[in-house]
Amino acid sequence: MQIPAEELSERKVKILDAVIRNYLETGEPVGSRTISKYTDLNLSSATIRNEMSDLEELGYIVQPHTSAGRIPSDKGYRFYVDHLMKEKEREVSEMKELVIEKTEKMEQMFKQVAKLLATNTNYATLVSAPSYHMNKVKFIQLSAVNENQLLAVIVMNSNMVKNQIINLEESLDNEMLLKLNILLNSSLNGLSLQEINLGTIAKLKEQAGIHSGIVGDVLDTLAQTLSENEDLEIYTSGATNILKYPELSDTESVTNLLSTFEEKEELQHLVNESLLSDGEETGIQVYIGDEAPVRTMKDCSIVTATYDLGEGVKGTIGIVGPKRMDYEKVVTNLKTLKSQLDGILKKSKDE
Repeated sequence: MQIPAEELSERKVKILDAVIRNYLETGEPVGSRTISKYTDLNLSSATIRNEMSDLEELGYIVQPHTSAGRIPSDKGYRFYVDHLMKEKEREVSEMKELVIEKTEKMEQMFKQVAKLLATNTNYATLVSAPSYHMNKVKFIQLSAVNENQLLAVIVMNSNMVKNQIINLEESLDNEMLLKLNILLNSSLNGLSLQEINLGTIAKLKEQAGIHSGIVGDVLDTLAQTLSENEDLEIYTSGATNILKYPELSDTESVTNLLSTFEEKEELQHLVNESLLSDGEETGIQVYIGDEAPVRTMKDCSIVTATYDLGEGVKGTIGIVGPKRMDYEKVVTNLKTLKSQLDGILKKSKDE
């Protein structure tokens, strides 16, 4: 009598998971003694052997003729991928609920920080919400859309999700699709863009054989995802303070500058530049005149600070004013706010 996958006991699920993970890692058939080290069930080898016999009877694992160990069947791989996807979906769902709960409070805080800084300095200010800058691959899923197209879903450790349609020259059967999913996840999970080197890519494409083009398309999408910083929220205040300084009051210049603060697209370049430079050890970066990464700010000085929540999560606080700005006061304000944001946001993140 066949037991539906959803009715497998928790013990069988853990043992099947351990068999597949060990086989993915070693490529060797897996025995009960090995499994006893991979599970937290504290079961004897005899009990694990019995469970593995059940799993074999149910078609989730098979025993090669030349070995006492077992390897996953296609049915086992399918269960593993589906089970893993459910786990990932639950993780993403929990993360979304947490983010939604905190978003409004965070937005209010950043708006208040920008306003307070503008009032204290009499300059224009900006604060970017925290974003990930050490993105790593969390999970990749290829699914058939139709005979000629695949949907590649890439989930990052920041829970950024990228979807990409991949066109096929010929259709893939379910078995090959499963093998490509296993190959991509076992090779790329936990890696950053910098860690995916030419050797990794060459090995992946070799293992994919005639389907190396699909792997290439996934890697291209992955590179694009890891280098993007979508949904970067920037909060501004005090842009009209710029009108108080005669040297910046030229009609065309001030119009362009105010437009930059309103549209915010160019401010993203400033934030990205600031996060890359990171002000060396101090977290403070000063741009004077032509050094400014934003074209409309060439007649200004910009001082930025990077606040850091750890694990690659960072944001920027910036002040824009005339070249004769009070640098000492500005740097003091930024250092104080940087320290306060580090503390507030780390506490909020840990709650």
